[in-house]
Amino acid sequence: MGISTRDLIADYYTAFNAGDTEDMIAIVSDDICHDVNQGERRIGKAAFIEFNAHMTRCYKEQLTDIVIMVDDENTSRASAEFIVNGEYIATDDGLPEAKGQTYRLPAGTFFELGKGKITRITTYYNLQDWIAQVAG
Repeated sequence: MGISTRDLIADYYTAFNAGDTEDMIAIVSDDICHDVNQGERRIGKAAFIEFNAHMTRCYKEQLTDIVIMVDDENTSRASAEFIVNGEYIATDDGLPEAKGQTYRLPAGTFFELGKGKITRITTYYNLQDWIAQVAG
């Protein structure tokens, strides 16, 4: 039997916190469906790679207090709740100017899995809370 759902999600967040986008990319399926907060669905690894490059340019983030929840069969669905501790390092289009502001934001992600890979990532957080924190 392959890696457990819980371990796969934990590996994803370990890679995220290490800034290791290559490991994150290795964990997702080729046809990953990535739903970002306040944005359109991105499909495929190329779109996932592009999104991660954008995020790395604009934000420096560490996730803490991560709680991973899995379906009863521990096979196809999972979610995680966590705190995003971040620094806004480069201005993102349509958002306030970046000046190195820090923020702390609760967030959550839903996952679908198949064949030992993550096939869907859907993340939610309160964008208005984030804007209020960085606009100060």
